[in-house]
Amino acid sequence: MSSTVFLGNLPVWVTADDIKAWLTADNLVADSVKVIRNPETQESKGFAFIEAPNDEEMNSIIRRFDRAPLEDRLLRANPAQPPRPKGAVRPGGPIGHTASPSSSAPAASVSAAVQAPGGERDRNRRGGKKHRRPNGPQSAFAEELAKAL
Repeated sequence: MSSTVFLGNLPVWVTADDIKAWLTADNLVADSVKVIRNPETQESKGFAFIEAPNDEEMNSIIRRFDRAPLEDRLLRANPAQPPRPKGAVRPGGPIGHTASPSSSAPAASVSAAVQAPGGERDRNRRGGKKHRRPNGPQSAFAEELAKAL
């Protein structure tokens, strides 16, 4: 069993030195502390991993920091989960995932589904223009997700 603590819900200003100082103040021992940062901006992602020398020390760190108040938030401390292999997804699929490629409808069916109902008669009433919903994302979140993919 690993003796690593996940410490979450940290403010972005918290550094590894801050966490080491908190541990020292409470007579707790850690082999290492790593605050996880965004590789592009170097801003903290709001969580850290604390390597404890043994399970007893790990449990003491968890008892001390789990639900401890810091600013206007409560910290979270749990035993860390082993890292997932690159490319692995959580059970239930990634956020925004709707269907696997094998179960998706053919492209012709998808484009037919985005046409406005009413057919030729409605098109003539509206001045002969085709009224279709755009084929792209329908929300700001979907647009950002499409850019990221």
